[in-house]
Amino acid sequence: EAGVSLPALPWPLQRLKAAVHYTVGCLCQEVEEDKDVQFSKQSIAAISEITFRQCGTAGLPRECFLLCRHAKRTTVTTEDVKLLARRSSSLLKYITQKSEELASSNMEQKEKKRKKSSAAKGERTPGEQEAAVTENEDSNMA
Repeated sequence: EAGVSLPALPWPLQRLKAAVHYTVGCLCQEVEEDKDVQFSKQSIAAISEITFRQCGTAGLPRECFLLCRHAKRTTVTTEDVKLLARRSSSLLKYITQKSEELASSNMEQKEKKRKKSSAAKGERTPGEQEAAVTENEDSNMA
């Protein structure tokens, strides 16, 4: 209704809602590529809202938040989500697979950044250092 505003969500739930929206957007993008369909921004927002409401602010997000607080942390981790998803083996498997993919991707990005910063500083990467040592040993043997 016009003029009626909903109470603001606590900041951890706002962050979780934003994460749900981002994830739904990524999944829709994957479906678009696989199935040759398009999702409007409004449909992605609607799917995100339905997903978040289906879980319920008193449901999954609240349980994640409580697990996080119980562990004396301020950040909900994938381990919290996995703990809640353990009742559904297929969901747990999917979450585990996606978190491993993200971790692997993050490691690759960090490695690329490290190589770029090393190259910009004129430093050698471990592979280049090994090649230089081998080159040095070869020239010493000659």
